[in-house]
Amino acid sequence: MKEIAKHFAIKGNILDIKPLGNGLINDTLLVTTDGPDNYVLQKINNAIFKDVDLLQHNIDCATAHIRRKLAGDPDIDRKVLTFLPCKETGKTYWFDGEAYWRISVFIKDAYTYETVDPKYSYFAGKAFGNFEAMLADIPDTLGETIPDFHNMELRARQLHEAVEADAAGRMAEPEVKEILAKMLPFEEEMCKAERMYREGILPKRICHCDTKVNNMMFDADGNILCVIDLDTLMPSFVFSDFGDFLRTAANTVAEDDPAWEKVDFKMDIFEAFAKGYLEGATFLTPIEKENLPFAACLFPYMQAVRFFTDYINGDTYYKIKYADHNLVRTRNQWALFEAARAKVPQMKEIIDAK
Repeated sequence: MKEIAKHFAIKGNILDIKPLGNGLINDTLLVTTDGPDNYVLQKINNAIFKDVDLLQHNIDCATAHIRRKLAGDPDIDRKVLTFLPCKETGKTYWFDGEAYWRISVFIKDAYTYETVDPKYSYFAGKAFGNFEAMLADIPDTLGETIPDFHNMELRARQLHEAVEADAAGRMAEPEVKEILAKMLPFEEEMCKAERMYREGILPKRICHCDTKVNNMMFDADGNILCVIDLDTLMPSFVFSDFGDFLRTAANTVAEDDPAWEKVDFKMDIFEAFAKGYLEGATFLTPIEKENLPFAACLFPYMQAVRFFTDYINGDTYYKIKYADHNLVRTRNQWALFEAARAKVPQMKEIIDAK
């Protein structure tokens, strides 16, 4: 690890390298030095992010643009991530022949939280809305690090292909037939974002696409410093950042809880997140704003489709802990979709009042 770190323009001598955090995608380590800064060393998961050059291009362009926006801020180095260039190539990653690596400056006196309550949901909404606002006028062209990541039309096609192939012979199961019969009538409605985009009335923005509470950093006084974990930064609809946060944060139970009858959509979380998001995302068009309740329904629907498709295919994508795990997840997300859909009138009242 020390030899890898030495390929980057770090300041000082390396004293120690040890694991950092509990991320599920990249291997992350803390590099301690005797210089002015410590660093975060990451092994990029190029099985998921297949175009690492594009990935780092997106991040480099976005962080540079935010840095220009924050010029003159005395705390700028804690409000935007700083990635170091590789000594040999000048790029912000290094390929060792087998794996891709990058190093960023460790942000001092900064904290992340796992708490999902109205207070931190408001903070999350404000942070991600402001993050999108700062990137709304970015002059660079960014690409999709995971192509069609939140494309509902693609997910619908994948479901139909799975049903037709019936690779695991599960289409004969009564429960599978029952779920499919419930899903299909909503398919056209849930694919309206892609249609609006083709019609030219819904723009794509530069979005984070992984809006979790623990993807923000705070200072010791509880003030938001910056948004982190930028691998999924890419062009998308604002529905991605709005809907994906609520899919997990507003569910009364975990997404694979088998007690799906206990699933409900928490309106206090919606109201807090929406308040913060609308304060930050000052660039929204009327079409984007009026469809935020749709986004809150879209993401549990999309995830239910994805879990269901994987179950039909024989559990080839998501890791499972027992035979019906993906079916349980499907039931759970479907219950959340139904709960969110029932509360759309309340959501619209909240959005219209902001």
